Amino acid sequence: MKLIKRNGSEVIFDRDKIAVAVAKANEAVDEQYRITNEDIENIALEVERLCLTMVRSAGVEEIQDLVEKEIMKIGAFDLAKAYITYRYKRELIRKSNTTDDKIISLIECNNEEVKQENANKNPTVNSVQRDYMAGEVSKDITRRLLLPEVIVKAHEEGLIHFHDADYFAQHMHNCDLVNLEDMLQNGTVISGTMIEKPHSFSTACNIATQIIAQVASNQYGGQSISLTHLAPFVNVSREKIRKTVTAELADVGVTDESAIAKITESRLREEIRRGVQCIQYQVVTLLTTNGQAPFITVFMYLGEAKNEQEKADLALIIEETLLQRYKGVKNEAGVWITPAFPKLIYVLEEQNVHPDSPYYYLTELSAKCTAKRMVPDYISEKIMLESKIDKNGEGHCYTCMGCRSFLTPYVDENGKPKYYGRFNQGVVTVNLVDIALSAHKDMDKFWEVFDERMELCHRALQCRHERLTGTLSDAAPILWQYGALTRLKKGETIDKYLHGGYSTLSLGYAGLWECVYALNGKKLTEREGEELGLEIMRKLNEYTAKWKAAENIDYSLYGTPLESTTYKFAKCLQNRFGIVKGVTDRNYITNSYHIHVTEKIDAFAKLALEAKFQKLSPGGAISYIEVPDMQNNIDAVLGVMEFIYDNIMYAELNTKSDYCQVCGYDGEIEITNDDDGKLVWECPNCHNRDQSKMNVARRTCGYIGTQYWNQGRTQEIQERVLHL
Repeated sequence: MKLIKRNGSEVIFDRDKIAVAVAKANEAVDEQYRITNEDIENIALEVERLCLTMVRSAGVEEIQDLVEKEIMKIGAFDLAKAYITYRYKRELIRKSNTTDDKIISLIECNNEEVKQENANKNPTVNSVQRDYMAGEVSKDITRRLLLPEVIVKAHEEGLIHFHDADYFAQHMHNCDLVNLEDMLQNGTVISGTMIEKPHSFSTACNIATQIIAQVASNQYGGQSISLTHLAPFVNVSREKIRKTVTAELADVGVTDESAIAKITESRLREEIRRGVQCIQYQVVTLLTTNGQAPFITVFMYLGEAKNEQEKADLALIIEETLLQRYKGVKNEAGVWITPAFPKLIYVLEEQNVHPDSPYYYLTELSAKCTAKRMVPDYISEKIMLESKIDKNGEGHCYTCMGCRSFLTPYVDENGKPKYYGRFNQGVVTVNLVDIALSAHKDMDKFWEVFDERMELCHRALQCRHERLTGTLSDAAPILWQYGALTRLKKGETIDKYLHGGYSTLSLGYAGLWECVYALNGKKLTEREGEELGLEIMRKLNEYTAKWKAAENIDYSLYGTPLESTTYKFAKCLQNRFGIVKGVTDRNYITNSYHIHVTEKIDAFAKLALEAKFQKLSPGGAISYIEVPDMQNNIDAVLGVMEFIYDNIMYAELNTKSDYCQVCGYDGEIEITNDDDGKLVWECPNCHNRDQSKMNVARRTCGYIGTQYWNQGRTQEIQERVLHL
């Protein structure tokens, strides 16, 4: 068994240290109030037993809380007081420097919490360590100087989660939709170098990857681009190639138009292949300033094309993108594996969703790609047009920013809809489970605590807005001056884009499933549970609407994709309320409105039910179904896609795509327990447990992660049931 120290490092649990600490406190009280050595040993044994029941690594503070309770149980109140005093003095000493220990543990790769915080960061790499070290300093400044104490306390206790505190000290925002069209058509500037409008498709792709890297280094969330913005350059290349081919054939006396067209299209296809490959490989191999590949989503939507020629050219790009992702990328052993990025989103629309649709062949290819590589994910144009309606009464279909953060409909001063070039200011998430358990099944008390927590979240979100207010465009020229978001002058502030609905502030929520179950003992899959869950969601939306009306800032409800926070919230809940069956008896809580991963429900029922909740999560939502290997059952994948089109706005299929570098096993790497009770990944063929010698890909919160997960998320992955 192991424990996690205050600096985040993980060490072997030592019962004797508990006995020594209690013995020292025992010596500090009058002899008549001291306990026996046998009592001390029993306290240490009981604390060890309780830690073993946690089925996870306990934190030092948790262990010390357990020690206090055990001392109190035997009535040694003077000893308990001495022990508490000792803890307080040690805390004062620690507060004199809050970052050194954590930074040292990062450098030595011994910080268990941080090294598994992000499923796509390798903590042994220098650039990642540098980013984490800077993050620790930023979090320290944020805690001590930038946030109100009440917000810091609520975050540390797990009542709320103030996302990305490691970037808060800087004037940075969360995520955005890159206006690639503006940057390519009108030129941009990258690192002080003027980049003019490209004269070929392959050049446009190369510039796009440079833009992606620059944007990723100037904000901390996901970003999205649309392939539609690259489509016009296909015809630019076509005309360029055609001139060359015509001249070459004329030299040999050939003027046949059909021959010219055939050779032109053949060469054009090759250029499209090279351009798409450039994006794929550049994104996978790039390391941005935060030590990871850019969190980039690529949007594939035929309906965005301005004319039939552009649509046909866009279809060529989409086809090549799907073909290359289906193939995968080679790992260090030369084996084709599933890359984490870029994330792909394919829009299901009338032009491609039915067997007799003109672009159905793309949908079939998309289904094969999903079955093998977990992407693309799917947006239903039909449902989105019904859901995202602007003030002109018009529905719109557009991509999320990154994995799931959606902008609200917006119409500019000219009455035109606008999505590309907009962004999210940041996220604060409320722990719904804590509210429910604090109410002890009393609904009046629940709504009372709910109101208090909403005001807490509101204040925290205001801090995010205030931190961005006054930011100069010079802070991130690629974003604010050179077209990724807008084109401000040097020295201008970004303030006008923080109001009026241009950007959003996200109120996140976590654990709706456990919240409802704690209140009425019902699941979201039961009528009473569903009704209460929807009522809670409507109440959350009432608050965002109230704040928006009062401040002219677009607050929106966001289905938080918990990653490391799922473990943190679970630990905080267990510490505050103990083990509550069906609520706190796991080391994770459920993402947003999702049906619990252990619930046996078929794919179509799950998607249909979650669609009701997705409608009430306008600032961000995605649903998924867990499926087995579907490569030999593409018809079933197509059936799910058709159901998505008719029933839910945004959904994905989770398959498995793993590889063991030791024995060459190409199948599902499994999760098991090691000798210390810790969950580890193991090849079922050769029993390899070395994560550096395996490639594991799992979707954890919208994006695909690659085997750096904490114990809470690993348990959640282990317990997932199949829906199909």
